[in-house]
Amino acid sequence: MMHMTFYWSRYVTILIDSWRTSTWLGYFLSLLACLIVGIFYQYLEDLRVRLKLLAASASKKSSSADALQIQVPLLRSSVAAGKLSAARVAGAALFGVNSAIGYMLMLAVMSFNGGVLVAVCLGLAIGYLVFRSGDEEAIVLEDNACACA
Repeated sequence: MMHMTFYWSRYVTILIDSWRTSTWLGYFLSLLACLIVGIFYQYLEDLRVRLKLLAASASKKSSSADALQIQVPLLRSSVAAGKLSAARVAGAALFGVNSAIGYMLMLAVMSFNGGVLVAVCLGLAIGYLVFRSGDEEAIVLEDNACACA
């Protein structure tokens, strides 16, 4: 029977029927796994954003003709004139893997166990603090460097 409200218990089924906990050790290890996956999710997101910024800065440096054109985000083609680079393919692959992990975390939270919710949210927060809390500063520095060049 699946719970439809949040509950606090060591008896929980996470994602699949064979991932059931009945002991405190199993419950603690499951919460630790949820925490680590949340941190890993933020790491992959940081890696994907950095790869995208690296590819964007490389394409800006390589083509001076594109720098003269006005870029309108909603009107330009998503794959600019067949420029399918390895960085774009890697970014798309990372996006797919990261999306799958995010959906798995969402489904784990949908077990309605309070401990799983706390572990996933804490893992995402720790991962954001460690890997992504400097993103805004990096983007501002990147924009200033491009404006000065």
